[in-house]
Amino acid sequence: MDQLLRLLMGPWTTYILWVLENQGTLRFGALKKAIPGISSRMLTERLRVLENAQIIFRDYHPTVPPEVYYGLTDRGRELGTVLAGLNTLAQRWFTNPPK
Repeated sequence: MDQLLRLLMGPWTTYILWVLENQGTLRFGALKKAIPGISSRMLTERLRVLENAQIIFRDYHPTVPPEVYYGLTDRGRELGTVLAGLNTLAQRWFTNPPK
């Protein structure tokens, strides 16, 4: 549990996974646009960590300019229910704040 939580609690990680879960496989630029406020450097770093953990895949096409796509692996898709649960909780908390 500790290893999984450390991985998921990295900066931007759950948001990156949520975007890929909801929007499917994306090129780097489209993924960056879908995550307002993230720097290219941070996105690259988090994508490398997630790829090393086999949660996302990187599909490189050596064209000019190069095309690189990112998407969830089977392992990453297993997190779908967790991400959906977090989204439901976020919607409830932020649409009905405590009084």
